[in-house]
Amino acid sequence: MSGPGSAAVEALELLAGRGQTLAVAESLTGGLVAGALTAVPGASRVLRGSVTAYATDLKRELLGVDGDLLAARGAVDAEVARQMAGGVRRVLGADWGIATTGVAGPDAQDGQPVGTVFVAVRGPAGDGAVRRLALSGDRERIRRDTIGAVLALLLSELTENVRAQDTEQRGGNGCLQP
Repeated sequence: MSGPGSAAVEALELLAGRGQTLAVAESLTGGLVAGALTAVPGASRVLRGSVTAYATDLKRELLGVDGDLLAARGAVDAEVARQMAGGVRRVLGADWGIATTGVAGPDAQDGQPVGTVFVAVRGPAGDGAVRRLALSGDRERIRRDTIGAVLALLLSELTENVRAQDTEQRGGNGCLQP
C-alpha cells in the first residue's frame, strides 16, 4: 500500500514505538489530515487532537502565530506553517506537531497562486522542517496531495530523527564501536 494511508500507518507506528504523541494544525485541508490519521486503527495511542484554523485570525488566536507575520505575509507562508506546527504542539501538549496552509482554489489568496502550499513538522527538540509545494489540479486534488505531503514529511523527519540517534550511538559512521 502507498500514499497517505501507508505514511499515516508508518508514522503512527514509529510514534507509538517511541511513546510519543502527535497534534495536527490544518487550514486548507480542513480536518482531512486528522481524518487520514484517525482512519488508522489504534491512532488514539498517538494522536492528541487537531485544530482546524481555517480563518487567519484563528491561526493567531488559537495557535499563537505571530500577528505581525500574518499581517505582512498572509497565511500562506513557510514561517506561518512552522509556527502553526509549533503552536499546535504546544496547545495540545504533543511531542510532534504537523501543519498545512495554502491555496486550494479556486482563487489565489494572499498574492499566492492556487496550488501554493506549505507543510510543516515540529518535533520535541523544536526541530523540524517546512516544505513549499506547487501543486496542480482541482481543489480536491490539491487537498489530497497536501495530506500525502505532510504525512510524508512527518515520516521523513521521524526516520531522520532515528538515523541521527543511531549515528550518535554508533560513533558517527553508522558502524558499531568496538
